Amino acid sequence: MAELRFEAVTKRYGAVDALRGFDIVAGDGELLALVGPSGSGKTTALRVAAGLEDATEGSVWIRGRDVTHEPPAKRNVSMVFQGFALFPHLKAGDNIGFGLRARGVPRDEAAGRVRAAAEVVGCAELLERRPHELSGGERQRVALARSLVREPDVFLLDEPLSNLDPQLRAQMRGEIRRLHDRVGATMIHVTHDQVEALTLGDRVAVMRDGAIQQVAKPDEIYRRPANRFVATFVGSPAMNMYAGTIQDGRLHAGPFVTDPPAGLAADGARLEAGVRPEDVIVSPPDPAGSPTGRAAAAHVLLVEVAGGDTFVHLSTDRHAVVVRGGPDLRPAVGETLGVDVRPGRVHVFDADSGARLG
Repeated sequence: MAELRFEAVTKRYGAVDALRGFDIVAGDGELLALVGPSGSGKTTALRVAAGLEDATEGSVWIRGRDVTHEPPAKRNVSMVFQGFALFPHLKAGDNIGFGLRARGVPRDEAAGRVRAAAEVVGCAELLERRPHELSGGERQRVALARSLVREPDVFLLDEPLSNLDPQLRAQMRGEIRRLHDRVGATMIHVTHDQVEALTLGDRVAVMRDGAIQQVAKPDEIYRRPANRFVATFVGSPAMNMYAGTIQDGRLHAGPFVTDPPAGLAADGARLEAGVRPEDVIVSPPDPAGSPTGRAAAAHVLLVEVAGGDTFVHLSTDRHAVVVRGGPDLRPAVGETLGVDVRPGRVHVFDADSGARLG
């Protein structure tokens, strides 16, 4: 099994811990997406897995073998870098097969493997071109073929799409997903783009300050964030966050009054509560006209139209609210609306630790 396992890995640079007690497993054949802000340790984790950096503490296991102190050449992993790292003077086919020649693979065998890898990623017609003759997407395909041709146990992809324009990035997301499904390889895909992580990963690991905040399937990451950081980092626009309390069995959070999650009945508890913009109900300003009868009046400050989505920024007397709606949501700036929350859609966190409650 081509399983990649980190066990309590710490990577320290001077007084700075780039990784802290890093524990995670990429299962055999799994595409695991690592996502987090810049400086969260994503690339460091890949470099430790590849042997390009030594772990200060802990261990790395591949196929059930401790490779912590083995050099990169003996780990049988392949890494795709952000900048593609193609040799500019070599044709695409020679770039793809460079590692095979370095390992002494016979010429005829290497040529067959290069063409087979190029056909898998859709760049077989580019083998005679040099990198400067290729588009960004074509260079990315060549880099993927070069990784694939080595037949590694694990693929490590370090923000491979970040240099592409948005349309091509979306196309290449699909290419990487199809490549993974076709070859059934174990992959770790590092990105700072949450959309990329949620659409690509079988599971998603959210990182912050060198530590894992949550590992789960994409839908669970979004619907049940483990803590305040995950809740606010994942999602665009960001989750509306408010200080909250429970009074007389009701949760009061910013402009919203609703039922608390099960198990949170203690009055006076200090909480933080979050509401996704798409879970805000917009209604006439009269509370009696809202589905729950508890709508708070809010004034429209800004309306952003983004294709099929509309983002409305509102303000009550004391709180800001962002609403995500469809193309029919088109209020005028200055208009007064009622805002409420869909039942059961409030996320509650401990005010001190940030951990999810309920």
